[in-house]
Amino acid sequence: MALGACSQTTTPTLENRDLGSNVKIFDPSMSTAEIQAAVDAIKVQQLNAEFGEGRYALFFKPGTYGTPEKPLLIDVGYYTEVVGLGRTPNDVVINGHLNVYNRCLETEAGKPSNCVALDNFWRSASNLTVKVAGGADCQKDTNFWAVSQAAPLRRMNIIGKFSLMDYCSAGPQYASGGFIADSRFSGTDAVTNGSQQQFMVRNSEVPGWSNGVWNQVFSGVVGAPASSFGTTGSDGKPANPYTTLSTTPVSREKPYLYLDAQGAYQVFVPGTRQNTSGVSWASGAESSGRTLPLTSFFIARPTDSVATMNAALAGGRNLLFTPGMYTIGQSLKVTRANTVVLGLGLATLTAQSGAVPMTVADVDGVDIAGLTFDAGPVNSPVLLKIGTTNAGGSLTNPVALHDVFFRIGGPHLGQATTSLEVNRSGTLLDHLWVWRADHGEGVGWTMNTADHGVIVNGNDVTATGLFVEHFQKEEVIWNGERGQTIMFQNEMPYDPPSQTAWTNGATLGYAAYKVADNVKTHQGWGMGSYIFMNVDPTVHASQAFVVPVASGVQLHSLLTVQLNKGLGIIDHVVNQTGDPVTGDPATGKPAGTPSMVINFP
Repeated sequence: MALGACSQTTTPTLENRDLGSNVKIFDPSMSTAEIQAAVDAIKVQQLNAEFGEGRYALFFKPGTYGTPEKPLLIDVGYYTEVVGLGRTPNDVVINGHLNVYNRCLETEAGKPSNCVALDNFWRSASNLTVKVAGGADCQKDTNFWAVSQAAPLRRMNIIGKFSLMDYCSAGPQYASGGFIADSRFSGTDAVTNGSQQQFMVRNSEVPGWSNGVWNQVFSGVVGAPASSFGTTGSDGKPANPYTTLSTTPVSREKPYLYLDAQGAYQVFVPGTRQNTSGVSWASGAESSGRTLPLTSFFIARPTDSVATMNAALAGGRNLLFTPGMYTIGQSLKVTRANTVVLGLGLATLTAQSGAVPMTVADVDGVDIAGLTFDAGPVNSPVLLKIGTTNAGGSLTNPVALHDVFFRIGGPHLGQATTSLEVNRSGTLLDHLWVWRADHGEGVGWTMNTADHGVIVNGNDVTATGLFVEHFQKEEVIWNGERGQTIMFQNEMPYDPPSQTAWTNGATLGYAAYKVADNVKTHQGWGMGSYIFMNVDPTVHASQAFVVPVASGVQLHSLLTVQLNKGLGIIDHVVNQTGDPVTGDPATGKPAGTPSMVINFP
């Protein structure tokens, strides 16, 4: 089925739909001024809509947009996805910028102030070439992507200077952490990490990396710096905190839409790769994978019932969510192997009446991508459940999650005991942000209640880019064997009212990442946990990481950080190893200075 413009001219049936008015499709025959006006209108609406309901996908057909003299300048706001519709990133070229700047929350004396990047969440860009050009003042020669969690770049080809920190909007500010995959950066300058606290780059190419704050993790990245985490340079100063794996042990890129030679929409589902480095499209369109016509998908809209979507799934259809907010009062059931569930424009599924919004049966090869799961005001036992047992599962054709995000509170009151439960062995978790909200609506210790972010019961589960924050008990529990995590970022909950309220038997607080006592084999690289207690500053966590002492359990490049002086203490990094972070240099690591453990044991 070929798709036309954003609006439809005939009444659609359930089998014949366009992608809705929130998908904006641009053609190279359109003038730069026309496209600029359209993207600017969405920017104005979405730039400060942190908890708004607008959802947008900006699609660019193959061709060239803008010129060095008249560049196209795209500012990417909340819940906005910018996508090239080529088979490779080289098919869509933008002369200009694809920027995320600091978000300025106040104005003083006619000038923006309180400009930060710490809350620049929920946006993405993929499958494009950007030739950096144009802009004003210090912005003109650098593309800025000043983001924190849930703001991935995938399949990007950036030609020119690139910075993960905005140093133009009222000066540089901290950005908390982010994710890049399958992307190439070229030019004479290294990628500027700037103020990014942690960052994950997977299967990409870089001309170098400029610096680091607490932990920068590279997996299968051509041109990545050598590992130097926790070491001292020749000048006697701490080296940049880099953790580098030469290859990624297992990966599968996110499914994506493209236009074929006849102008029809297809979805390409990349194959699973083992021990790889560099981009998948280095020699052109990747051959490992499968192409699905859009006619194989049920194209869902927010007005569709769960019963209608389940009937489509049961009938052998894949499922594509158009941009919008979906109320889910009973489970969406994925029961067929190799099903693709793809969200556009950060489509959001909100649990209603304590429902589990989605379950996946004990089948292989399912891809779930580009979705946000929101808890509702009635507690859900879990928001996404993968499999029922840890039997079966395929390392060559795993269930895979790509850019899947979870929220407990923030836009509204939400409660869920666990966000993600992984029972199926051989599952791949490729960039998740699992967040119990620390700000927004419905936020408080007895309001947005949530015990755990992720529970992994399956064996041979791999996580590449795992962000889990603020849960009230263990944030990640790993019960399966042979698990591996490449880059983990965590903030402990801000809001325990007292130590008594946040105590686990004889242990103070709860671990950010716990590997079960009976596990024999587990590995982790580039893992950080932070503490900031804004209710009771005297609260301790005994340790951030808890693992069994076994020869097959090995963690590398671990750190803890106390974010503000005197507001919470982590006593050890892993088990009883690692100096405390107290915020006070007289008793431990001062605020903002990590306590590091290079290898454990």
